[in-house]
Amino acid sequence: MSTAKPRAWPPRTTRARTTRPRPPTKQTAQIPDAVTSHYTCLLDDSGIMPLIDDELGPRSGPAGMPIRAVLVCLMVSIHHSGKATLADAWRLAAFCLSAASREHLGLDADGPPADDPHACLADNRCFYRAFDRLTTLLDVARHDRRTRLPQHQADLLAAAWQDDDPGHIRKRDLLQDIVTALVLTPVRWSKGRGHLAGFRGDVGIDTTATPVFARPPRTRRSTGELIASTEITAGWHHSAGAGQAEYGYSATLTVAARTRSVLGSFPQLALGLVLDTPHKRIGANAITTLKPLSTLGFPTAFAVVDRAYTDQQPAHFAQPARELGYRLALDYKVDQRGVQGSAHGALLIDGSLACPLMPDRLATATTGLDDAAIRRPSEELTALITAREPYLLRLKQNANADGAIRFQCPAAGTSPSLTCPRFDRLHQRGPLRPAAVDLTDARQRAAHLAAKPRVLPPQPDLKAGELPKICRQHTITLGKDDLGHLDKFRQDLAYLSPTWIGTYKSVRANTEGINGRLKGHDLDLGNPKNRLAHGRVAQTILVALLVTVANDHFLDQWRHTQQPPDGADTSADVLEITAEQADRMPPPNRSRPPPIP
Repeated sequence: MSTAKPRAWPPRTTRARTTRPRPPTKQTAQIPDAVTSHYTCLLDDSGIMPLIDDELGPRSGPAGMPIRAVLVCLMVSIHHSGKATLADAWRLAAFCLSAASREHLGLDADGPPADDPHACLADNRCFYRAFDRLTTLLDVARHDRRTRLPQHQADLLAAAWQDDDPGHIRKRDLLQDIVTALVLTPVRWSKGRGHLAGFRGDVGIDTTATPVFARPPRTRRSTGELIASTEITAGWHHSAGAGQAEYGYSATLTVAARTRSVLGSFPQLALGLVLDTPHKRIGANAITTLKPLSTLGFPTAFAVVDRAYTDQQPAHFAQPARELGYRLALDYKVDQRGVQGSAHGALLIDGSLACPLMPDRLATATTGLDDAAIRRPSEELTALITAREPYLLRLKQNANADGAIRFQCPAAGTSPSLTCPRFDRLHQRGPLRPAAVDLTDARQRAAHLAAKPRVLPPQPDLKAGELPKICRQHTITLGKDDLGHLDKFRQDLAYLSPTWIGTYKSVRANTEGINGRLKGHDLDLGNPKNRLAHGRVAQTILVALLVTVANDHFLDQWRHTQQPPDGADTSADVLEITAEQADRMPPPNRSRPPPIP
């Protein structure tokens, strides 16, 4: 038996005791009145409460807790903790607001006694019931969200979110109007103070996964019956490049972005939000986010999207986006690159109309290339893309009221980009008179016809009546339906050209940056534990509140970095604000206190 003595523990010193980790305290810090007032002003200025009150109408019985107070407390909870849970929002409302803030929100000034569990439970139930009134009011297919229904019953309820019933359409539109009004309120404030003076109208559109805490459908072992999820309209969101799908919803976000050629700075804000079933109505949801921007007076420039939107039917995305005034910058899948079709004899090559006699080596430069070769183009590919430019049809006239666009043959006009014997023969254009050229002037050398590419028609060439329309005329008119389903591939920049790269990659970086900030440390849209309430309406409202508070944070952070500490807001591009709106808006300087740690 060993007689060795056990080693003694080190002595408990004062320093060791002070460095021990301490469990977090249950008591929450007091919320400053300035923060509560700020988000109360934001909610009131959004104008959603009159919409809710009109839909709610007169109700018998006790009034209950105001819905306005619940929404404000949810935003305050998101601001301080990043969580949009009713439990955290009620705790802040009950124990962390001052008497003046509670009274201003229509709550009891004293609040429930902390030492009375029955009073706290009653107040908590009132808080939950107020949010339940809102979700019941806007729900298209109300059902018990605590029970997992058989899949065939859940499918009948889920169909109400996409059918043509007038009552269902009205409720869906009302819910979307509330979401849009919330998200755009910080944007209107930013524009009214001149912060978006540098915004030129370039937007990025993307869908991001919004997982839910509910479990996906499963088969019951005892009966073999398929049981639906409590989120009956949720689905599996598959992200490009992600190995594992996420069960929940897809949030379509439109982001204020900038290209490389844009100077100045402005806050990168979310300009629109739509929550929907994954991979459903992708193009229509994008158009829904773009339509309200015209009411704010924003310019329209490029709409940059990924390949999910390129696959949409032209009537679902490309054509409505162009009707709103946006030009498109697109990317393609591997099997979509190269020659995509033709119209009036002109080839559609990587989204651009080109001369039908473009050399095959140039027309097929991107055919079959994988994504790695496109993201990092080689010198040979860059040279081929540059050599395509003289063969591309030039825009002669923008779209008219019917959506028709005129394009000009590259060999026509006073400054042709190439020479074409077929064009000279058909249009009886003789050789130009020789002119003196200063060989030391690079511009004169490049403008001479001898320096331009020469088209080589087949020998013997086709007869005049057999030639395509683009060769018989100086210009062609491209109608809205001339390309058919291939119109979804047409874009307004030459694919992989320096201008396309400066537009597409910059805007996509802004879009992914916003997605990353929304799923960051402070605010995490991708964590379903931050949105525990069940139901399509509840998830839509909570996601809208998260994006609204995120917009407010983005704006505040931009002002801290772009404006001097005591600098006033710029007066450029200021909206006309009524006296009533001015009273509700927060002060223009940086007077709002930072969040409490």
